[in-house]
Amino acid sequence: MSMDDHKLKAFCAVAETRSFSKASEIIHLTQPAVSLQIQALEEAYETKFFDRSSGTITLTKSGELFYKYAKEILSLYAAADREMNALTGLVKGSLSIGASSTIGNYLLPPLLVAFRKKYPKINVNLQIGNTKRIAEHLEAGDIDLGLVEGEIVKHKLLSEKFLEDELVLVMPPDHPWATRKNLSISALLEEPFICREAGSGTRQMIEKHLSQQNLSPSKMHIPLMLGSTEAIKRAVENGMGVSILSIWAVKKEVKQGSLKTGTFKDVKFTRDFSILRLRKGFATHAINEFLEFLKIYPYEERY
Repeated sequence: MSMDDHKLKAFCAVAETRSFSKASEIIHLTQPAVSLQIQALEEAYETKFFDRSSGTITLTKSGELFYKYAKEILSLYAAADREMNALTGLVKGSLSIGASSTIGNYLLPPLLVAFRKKYPKINVNLQIGNTKRIAEHLEAGDIDLGLVEGEIVKHKLLSEKFLEDELVLVMPPDHPWATRKNLSISALLEEPFICREAGSGTRQMIEKHLSQQNLSPSKMHIPLMLGSTEAIKRAVENGMGVSILSIWAVKKEVKQGSLKTGTFKDVKFTRDFSILRLRKGFATHAINEFLEFLKIYPYEERY
């Protein structure tokens, strides 16, 4: 791989963010280092790529032309990398994944262990945050892929389903609802309800379903708003209220008998777990192998 690709990446990052400070965060270089990379390119072509006279950074005509070719060159580098690795049978590189909490805490740990056994030369970095935050990290270029629950509509991002999730009512084993089969969703307004913060995919979905049944989420009695699914489970186990969580998040407790689950007669809470990618992102060999692995992994067999 040519050393020039670092300069091209620096140039593209500045061209896309219109900011040297944002570009330096994305490509993990200091701001002076980014400026030096751009300066070296401008000196090589004896032209200016950016106009900074108006207080904002804009591309000059030379900059616009060079950006078009820089994107193509980086895309060719990535393709060459993929094909050379495929030819030699070696899959290496690094992969930075952002996952919303349900996926990151309950679905990914065994999957990543299996992935690393198959591809020991791929280094994986996992960040966990709520759906909204993961989308922001992806747009900023901090991660290669996002794995989220909840709906995200952003023109810069592509979304693709990789698994279906079901959300279930969660309660302590001695709760009066534990033996009831025909519970209506309106019952949620009668009982203390423990939930996540605004911005989480799970909460987003609960509010959507309540609204569809002409029930106002604001009428729910919410004594506790907790920042993690683990904290919610402990609160429910201790009789502080009920909650709605992903089936994946409570499998262990249901098996051990510390929590009971139920469903509603009038609403089925299902949603998609989705892969988020940048529309104009580069797909390295490591990214492609991970995407393929996500689609063939036997999720159910692991629980």
